[in-house]
Amino acid sequence: MKTFILLLLSSHFAFSVKHSLKYIVTASSGLPDLPEFVVAAVVDENPLFYCDSSKKILELKHDWVKKVLENDPHQLEFYKRACFGWLPSYFKDTINGLKQRFNQSGGVHILQKMNGCEWDNETGEILGFNQFGYDGEDFISIDLKTETWIAPKPQAVTTKLRWDADKARMKYNQKYSTEFYPEWLKIYLAYGRSFLLRTELPSVSLLQKTPSSPVSCLATGFYPHRASLVWRKDGEELHEEVDHGEILPNHDGTFQMSVDLDLSSVTPEDWTRYDCVFQLSGVKEDIITKLEKDRIRTNWVKPSNMTVLVTAAVVVLALIGAAGFITYKKKKDTCLQHDIKAPAAALDGQTVSQTDRPLLVAARCPPCPPDNSSELSEKLNEDT
Repeated sequence: MKTFILLLLSSHFAFSVKHSLKYIVTASSGLPDLPEFVVAAVVDENPLFYCDSSKKILELKHDWVKKVLENDPHQLEFYKRACFGWLPSYFKDTINGLKQRFNQSGGVHILQKMNGCEWDNETGEILGFNQFGYDGEDFISIDLKTETWIAPKPQAVTTKLRWDADKARMKYNQKYSTEFYPEWLKIYLAYGRSFLLRTELPSVSLLQKTPSSPVSCLATGFYPHRASLVWRKDGEELHEEVDHGEILPNHDGTFQMSVDLDLSSVTPEDWTRYDCVFQLSGVKEDIITKLEKDRIRTNWVKPSNMTVLVTAAVVVLALIGAAGFITYKKKKDTCLQHDIKAPAAALDGQTVSQTDRPLLVAARCPPCPPDNSSELSEKLNEDT
């Protein structure tokens, strides 16, 4: 889906794009090296703050977030309650209850909650959401339009029936999802507009591991995350023989993404018909990268003739060594067989069991005669 973001004029939002505010709560059980309860707030996939209930830390990611909380004590108090109030113990008790409901006695278990809103500044449409996941799968989510909860798992039906009957809980979720969260989201966009509403174009590269590997088109360093990256043939977007990667964050607050193209059935003459196209929300011009051999970056090194000769020599030496070892082993086995027939007490006066005798005899076996070239030649011929 293409979305477009225009320039910010004065103090009014003149762009058309959907923005989101998400609160991600994670509680864990059975992971001693990880905090049991953490909360993160995210605007348009940008972290605003992070808190760890065990360390009593509320870490703000930007200076302008601090200004927001200083000017809005209600938000700060809300976050403190969420991080250090009754919520951590509530999630811990909930995990214990779910373990019983799923007949789980131990192991690692994770309960997550994601709630917040999405706001379209042009249409004014607001979409609130509140959903829970347990051990990586959806457990229960809210439908604000029907004022009911959706339970995709049988174990969640009991919770659904109880929460459907709790009208106060539903009104609470509606109030925050459609009023408080959108208001806070707009405040964040106003305070952090130089960061949240910026535009950064990426660098685009073509990468290939080996000549037979797919060619990967990588775009990195772009912002915002609303972007698309596709392969085209003769100007038409390809859907077959391509593999799209996810949009991933970089350490500097930008994003990266890649898309692979399988060229196994494409002749070199047809490469010029392909190109990689990057589109960024709010930017009219696309970044187009033609598929040309001299543009592809790789760390693969073509073996030289000398490398081939050295490799061949190593193989030959290995074969000769193996054949010599086989010949030597047969002769040595003859020595061993002769000595093993000796009485047990004949070995340095030691009493040796029948099982251990070959090991001790091996150490006492005299050197076998050296191999000659004719014997080695006959052995190699026999092997072939």
